[in-house]
Amino acid sequence: MKTVLITGANGQLGSEIKRLSENNSEKKINYLFTDIDDLDITDINSLQTFFSNKKVDFIVNCAAYTNVDKAESEEDKAELLNAIAVKNLATVSVNYKITLIHISTDYVFNGTKKTPYTEGDSINPKTAYGRTKFKGEQLITDSYKYNIIRTSWLYSVFGNNFVKTMIRLGREKEKINVVNDQIGSHTNAADLAAAILLIIQNSIEDSSYFQNGIYHFSNEGSCSWYDFAKEIMNYAGLNCKVNPVSSKEFPTPAERPEFSLMDKSKIKDVYKVIVPDWKKSLKKCLDEILT
Repeated sequence: MKTVLITGANGQLGSEIKRLSENNSEKKINYLFTDIDDLDITDINSLQTFFSNKKVDFIVNCAAYTNVDKAESEEDKAELLNAIAVKNLATVSVNYKITLIHISTDYVFNGTKKTPYTEGDSINPKTAYGRTKFKGEQLITDSYKYNIIRTSWLYSVFGNNFVKTMIRLGREKEKINVVNDQIGSHTNAADLAAAILLIIQNSIEDSSYFQNGIYHFSNEGSCSWYDFAKEIMNYAGLNCKVNPVSSKEFPTPAERPEFSLMDKSKIKDVYKVIVPDWKKSLKKCLDEILT
């Protein structure tokens, strides 16, 4: 039996992996779910002790400092979790021959491109968050085996996120303003979790299946935050009017990319991953939240 360790297991993605793993118990994989209280991945000594006592075959690193605005004033804290901790995981990956799957972000790009970003496009993060996540990417490439999966605009039935905020506001207010000049694609964490577990399962069954490298995953299609908010209100049957506004009307410490749509061709071609459309995935999530 193979063992898979999930770090940052209490977050949106980690929670979706846990739920999905419970529904796939027949796959005969042992899952270890840890968060900061169980395993401090910023402490290399703790990691060395942990892995010297446990046989682990895969690590899925869902842990990250994700407060984009706060990272502007706390870049050292963001770097600790987004880069130094990743280096630690890469070190134990080599020492114990563990395959490492690390989650990164569209924020490594500057958002000025007009066509979907590919894995080979130049990196130029505009924010502290993006810089620390890119440092993490750079530190992982010496791992035993690795995948970096960049995703964007994550949401889930778990935790706090934009979808739940829109439902709350839609019930409380008659109208809200949402930016319409930031274009990308949202990601239902359940879809990303399914893709990760597919990669792991197939890699266990076929040693030639796993291919080192960087991959992009978000739901298919593109939209603005305004488009997404309108879809939420309409499907949830909320009468709150959504007004499109410019990002200039919502100044934030960290500058948001104008365009962060990513090309998913590579992950579909290499791993035969099916990437659902953003509207279908949103409705699937809303069905669960609203019941």
